[in-house]
Amino acid sequence: MMTGRWLIRSRPVGVVPGRQRHSAGETVTPSDERVIDLIAQASPEGIEMLYDRYGRLAFTLALRVLGDAGAAEDVVQEAFLAVWRRAASYRPERGSLRTWVCSIVHHRAIDRLRGRSGRARLDLSLDKAPPEVALSDTWETVAADLEREHIRRALAELPDEQRRTIELAYYAGYSQSEISSLMKVPLGTVKGRTRMALRRLRSTLERQGVEWSVT
Repeated sequence: MMTGRWLIRSRPVGVVPGRQRHSAGETVTPSDERVIDLIAQASPEGIEMLYDRYGRLAFTLALRVLGDAGAAEDVVQEAFLAVWRRAASYRPERGSLRTWVCSIVHHRAIDRLRGRSGRARLDLSLDKAPPEVALSDTWETVAADLEREHIRRALAELPDEQRRTIELAYYAGYSQSEISSLMKVPLGTVKGRTRMALRRLRSTLERQGVEWSVT
């Protein structure tokens, strides 16, 4: 049984991570469907492939929410363990595997963040917890953009209060009312900062010739 931190098995020389040997020495990249099928069959190779494929993105998402590398690593481990235990519950019609993984990471990070600030945490064991709901289209867009260096640079250029508002809304998943309470400012101020921040981000990215669809 897989528990805690899994061990990434050593690979034979010349074998590319996340790929399988094919005839005539060729290699093929398994589909996400094949990867999740392997995990559902309790195959360590499947979880290794998943980590190779989405581990970096998962860590980036967790780090953006928590702001602490150690905590982010713990969240990623918890999220991938959840995938391992609940792979059979994955439904592709509800979203891509990438989206499902990001959703689990997102929920785990928020739970830890809220627990850190004294808010009630869900009293659910991992085995009894329901499958995570797929991310919204807006969050999926933001999650994808997190890997892009120009998005991070544009965020860094925002005034502190606007940047923090965007991070709490899009990365930590707080509602505008919750942000109002956390930042101790009126709800109208939160809405105004969000609008101005998105406008600044779009303007900055347009100057770089980049389109960004988040609104």
